[in-house]
Amino acid sequence: MNGPESLYATKAPVAEIEDLRVVMPEGARGGAGEAPGTRALVDGVSLRLYAGRITALVGASGSGKTTTAAALLGEYPAGAHVTGTVRVPEGPVGYVPQHPAAALNPARRVDALLRDIARARVRDLPRRDRRTAVTERVLHACAEAQLTDAETLLRRYPHQLSGGQQQRVVLAQALLTGARVVIADEPTTGQDALTKRRIVDQLAAVARQGIAVLLLSHDLDVVHALADDLHIMRAGRILEAGPTRHVRAAPRHPWTRALLAPEPASYARADPPEPTDTAADNAPAPLLRIRSLTARHHRTPVLRLPDLSLRPGECLAVVGRSGSGKTTLGRCVAGLHRAYDGEIRLDGATLPRSLRARSRAQLAAVQYVFQDARAAFDEHRPVLDQVARTAVRLRDVPTADALAEAADTLAALGLPVALVRRHPQQLSGGELQRAALARALLAHPRVLVCDEITSGLDTLTRRSLLTHLTGLLRTRPELSLVLITHDRDTAALADRTAVLDNGRLAEHGPTARLLEAPTHPTTAALLRPPESWAAEAPA
Repeated sequence: MNGPESLYATKAPVAEIEDLRVVMPEGARGGAGEAPGTRALVDGVSLRLYAGRITALVGASGSGKTTTAAALLGEYPAGAHVTGTVRVPEGPVGYVPQHPAAALNPARRVDALLRDIARARVRDLPRRDRRTAVTERVLHACAEAQLTDAETLLRRYPHQLSGGQQQRVVLAQALLTGARVVIADEPTTGQDALTKRRIVDQLAAVARQGIAVLLLSHDLDVVHALADDLHIMRAGRILEAGPTRHVRAAPRHPWTRALLAPEPASYARADPPEPTDTAADNAPAPLLRIRSLTARHHRTPVLRLPDLSLRPGECLAVVGRSGSGKTTLGRCVAGLHRAYDGEIRLDGATLPRSLRARSRAQLAAVQYVFQDARAAFDEHRPVLDQVARTAVRLRDVPTADALAEAADTLAALGLPVALVRRHPQQLSGGELQRAALARALLAHPRVLVCDEITSGLDTLTRRSLLTHLTGLLRTRPELSLVLITHDRDTAALADRTAVLDNGRLAEHGPTARLLEAPTHPTTAALLRPPESWAAEAPA
């Protein structure tokens, strides 16, 4: 995007990593190229970042992308043995993490978080000019980060923002530091198509300011639209690297070819239930029914739904922009958000608003898989034990049987038992996301609410997971799915789709019809094929 590659052959990089190895103790477990009892998270990685250029690092969950990027921040896992060279510019390196809530102080309003950073940049100004300068810098950074309605959002605490809004606040923080290098770790994870386009524009604008950008991403559409250079990473090593258009046009490594292969046309079931609009739906009786729902954050209504239902064995996709109310809807269904009027019924019986007020059978019947899986696990217990605990607690399964069932379920999701015997901090975000799904499945739920569970996964793992979900719908006729998603391919799995816009139901109907002939502008914008917007990215 920013000029011929030959121009950069003679330029000095802004930041550089040379032959980086990050090795962790691993009991008696060894592997190819490793000393016995160690595990290389990063194994001989080298890359260079240039001013005004965007470099993408792409690979499966656990491939070493985040560990490599963290080296630019001078951060390594506790107990790691590190060799190699890392050179960075003087001053801060901006970092936008995959889970932005972890980078925001929950006890302080967004305005205070941003003003603290801005004040450090205007200390040389006369005292009388500083307040105005700080305000101008904060609002400018919010605008650059695509944080709309900033004056309202600045008054909120981080937990009162959607995941997408939190991510844009963290990006604004990075821009305020004046960093010459910005690391964007999965910046489009869980973002709708409209926001993805804006983030593409924003990161391109950051690069045009002469900032070097390192993009860690599973989203190949964003990578293709945005990155100048592409590094493919697997098992801690760089498989191949080069200008993005060259790697995309002629990948040399078989794994790269599989990773960059076109998506299947659809993951939909061969024989899904006959889709009909809710207004014409008379049979069978709904398994789950939501009526006259008005959900609030404090006193502010954030979601209004007159009527929405889920039939036995059906898959319902819920799509919408960040902050449209999708997660609030899922949390209401799961008993995690009690501030609402109206009713949610399961088999005709009203579900208690609070999780604590639900019976064990109701807890098992409705399970929720969180978008931020890491926050949903206890860091002090092995993942396998936590997954098995669901069957023990909710189904009275003996511990030994629960562990065996958990191991089988995790293995079906691509997580071998040697991996899940580790603690959560030893797994990648994508691996924990699959473990969270396995944990919910061990309850044998009737309604499974999946909140953006494919958003942090690489292409190959996402394809495998969607195929697995398709198989669940085929083999477990008692299971119904609610898929909260921004992803068109994930939504295509559903029988029906509900589109939320600013807390209201904008459109609702058979997924096939909404994909092919949407009637609402929001639906059309959210479900457009990605190639139609990737082509619009700045050249």
